[in-house]
Amino acid sequence: MHSQNASTWKHDHDYLSDRIDRNEHQTRLVIALTAAMMVVEISAGMLFGSMALLADGWHMASHASALSITAFAYWFARRHRRSVRYSFGTWKVSVLGGFTSAIVLGFVAVLIAGESVARFLSPHTISFDQAMVVAFVGLLVNIVSAWLLRDGHDHGHHQHHHDHNLRAAYLHVLADALTSLSAIFALGCGKLFGWWWMDPAMGIVGSVVIGRWAYGLVRETSAILLDADVEQSTCDAIRGALEDNAGDQVPDLHVWRVGPGRLAAIAVIVTGSPKPPADYKQRMQDAAPLTHVTVEVNLR
Repeated sequence: MHSQNASTWKHDHDYLSDRIDRNEHQTRLVIALTAAMMVVEISAGMLFGSMALLADGWHMASHASALSITAFAYWFARRHRRSVRYSFGTWKVSVLGGFTSAIVLGFVAVLIAGESVARFLSPHTISFDQAMVVAFVGLLVNIVSAWLLRDGHDHGHHQHHHDHNLRAAYLHVLADALTSLSAIFALGCGKLFGWWWMDPAMGIVGSVVIGRWAYGLVRETSAILLDADVEQSTCDAIRGALEDNAGDQVPDLHVWRVGPGRLAAIAVIVTGSPKPPADYKQRMQDAAPLTHVTVEVNLR
């Protein structure tokens, strides 16, 4: 057995994305844009009597708060990225930020639906021309914001490489864009055909779509927070690699995510012909992209 200094076995537990600084900067830019447009749309919605426009302004208000959660999560994760208090780093702070933002998004959907139903029962006079101008400006702001945050949602088929914090911010911006589009459409129908009911109707349609986005993001982030998002096929591949020798068994195996595209694993192996732990670790890493591996080998 070779003697080595204890420091040889230490390694970094910083699993944050290497784009965290860029993502945080883009989020702060979007917060500034959102907050400015929020004030304009809420004021215009009240002044011109448009529920669709007022709903969009409320979206902006709630989304500015949610984006602030996103920015705080980035700041906290970055500030404590090398703290020994966090066993596997602070990456999950960003996932928690995404989860919290998704909850806020769900509440927004419920509030918009409720207010839209109230407008059906008690219609308000709408100044269509002025409201449409403000809604169009809001749409432009949302398009710019979505472009700034686009990398949080690129390559959607690789969902486990997502920055879920940035993806939550992206969905908030998409929700704003959706309500801006629906506001423009509803106001146009009201002006051209006198269909006042289109204004609250678009509020309800928008709330349903936003609610679905929120539900999807809650499911995805909560699975990661509860260490339940690793595919069974990955676990089976690791177990199969460890049980490759006849008679070897793996009675206990835990695999979980510690960063974008990064997994950790703990395995207990029972064998009649034990090999060095490094051998088992290498087999596990050949089977899956593991960045942190702990192996316990027991003699049968």
